[in-house]
Amino acid sequence: MSDDTGRQRPNILQYIAYCYGRVLPASMQDWVRNDLGGKGAATRTMIRWAIPALLVLAPLWLIPTTLVVHLSMTMPIFAPYIMFSHALNKVWRRHRLNQHGLDPALADEYVRKRDAHIHQAYIERHGPRSGPSSHSVI
Repeated sequence: MSDDTGRQRPNILQYIAYCYGRVLPASMQDWVRNDLGGKGAATRTMIRWAIPALLVLAPLWLIPTTLVVHLSMTMPIFAPYIMFSHALNKVWRRHRLNQHGLDPALADEYVRKRDAHIHQAYIERHGPRSGPSSHSVI
């Protein structure tokens, strides 16, 4: 590809490769940080995971049959796929942050900022928590 020393955002080919596992240049780390840890990161990851499954299952909808049969062919595959992608979402985003040389804890950055007032209210009411943090990376 071309020289990416000054780029802040990936081009379309870099973006597609990034969505499915390629590491972007260091100059785009701010974009990666926001993409994997900012608002909507979990939704973006779920959509990226759904696209390959939909492409694989789409030809089944070309078979001439009823809606019930179409659903019975695709939903037993697609529904668990979506459930597993949701369950592994944070694990994948932490892995991708680590691949880019960023702190894996950034995957929770937006949620921590969003819920900070809840944690502060708990501390004011019950005192600080003791023991290990629930957000610590092992």
